[in-house]
Amino acid sequence: MSKKFETEAIRTQVERSQFLEHSAPMYLTSSFVFEDAEDMRASFAEEKDRNIYSRYSNPNTSEFIEKVCKMEGAEDGFAFASGMAAVFSTLASLLDSGDHILSAGSVFGSTHSLFANFFPKWNILYDYFNINELDSIETRIKPTTKILYAETPTNPGVDVVDLEVLGKIAKKHNLILIIDNCFASPYLQQPIKFGADLVIHSGTKLMDGQGRVLAGITVGSRELVDKVYRFSRITGPALSPFNAWVLSKSLETLALRVDKHCENALKLAEYLEKHSKINWVRYPFLKSHPKYEVAKKQMKAGGCVVAFEVEGGVEAGKKFFDAIKMLSLSANLGDSRSIVTHPASTTHSKLTKEERLASGITDGSIRISVGLEHIDDIIADIEQALE
Repeated sequence: MSKKFETEAIRTQVERSQFLEHSAPMYLTSSFVFEDAEDMRASFAEEKDRNIYSRYSNPNTSEFIEKVCKMEGAEDGFAFASGMAAVFSTLASLLDSGDHILSAGSVFGSTHSLFANFFPKWNILYDYFNINELDSIETRIKPTTKILYAETPTNPGVDVVDLEVLGKIAKKHNLILIIDNCFASPYLQQPIKFGADLVIHSGTKLMDGQGRVLAGITVGSRELVDKVYRFSRITGPALSPFNAWVLSKSLETLALRVDKHCENALKLAEYLEKHSKINWVRYPFLKSHPKYEVAKKQMKAGGCVVAFEVEGGVEAGKKFFDAIKMLSLSANLGDSRSIVTHPASTTHSKLTKEERLASGITDGSIRISVGLEHIDDIIADIEQALE
């Protein structure tokens, strides 16, 4: 009998030990012992499904992976030391020299640097498509195109990409569709339902929810995840058991936290939309968002991130930042504490101005990850900073 999302998040646990613990303990061990020579041989030959070394698997990482797989409707997964470790390892495990990636132009700055500065060394090339011109995607597909890649909602422009359209294109052209689902979390959006083959998360964000640990995870089809696993087992980007334990506990409250994040974020977006010193506001569940209907189709709610532009450009943005009192000036998101970021000078500073504009980032763009403080206090701090 299938269980609801919240129940799976709480009740999915590794098998209890001889001590019959109610809550899964931490398995802080680098390796595991074997009964005898034959047991060890069979384990390394993969004739037995058991833990060998924590770079390969660990009860804590296994529990975390199983939870996310159930949340996303995935067959299998692998957990990484960070979100970018997940992005790099997933792509590197599937791509060969001469292959081509077709990606949405609106991607995280570090992902862009990976495409532009590192993959070309191995003759792996890329092109971007405009997320507002999805009908042009097929004209950009080459004979060497292997992966179709996108984030939705996008970072930091909070735009929305139609997953159903991407899923149909990927299937038609036999491409591997990979979606970064970090901004939504599996509670708000399950890309596999729309045709994604693999889904990537930075567990550092909403999955942890309190700014404590770094983590990443890739889930999806068993066949593709096996390739990711075999690459990662050798290269060693595995998530630590401690961080996996923290994340597994955090997932127990994911639905409750994300509901409140979304409630606060929508109220903030509605407030900003009416403010005279704000040029524009983007939030997926604002009716003014150009992709509002798409967001409603594929998301349960709008997420925790609101993007807007302060009137007056860079200087006005700097004054706004310097005037903030309670909100944190940081580069993270999905934290219980509200966070303000200036993408043009921080997370996306390595991009050219033209590349930033193509991703919807103006010099005055501001991204707020709306936390769990009382919404009146969040708005009050922003109000005084704008004034």
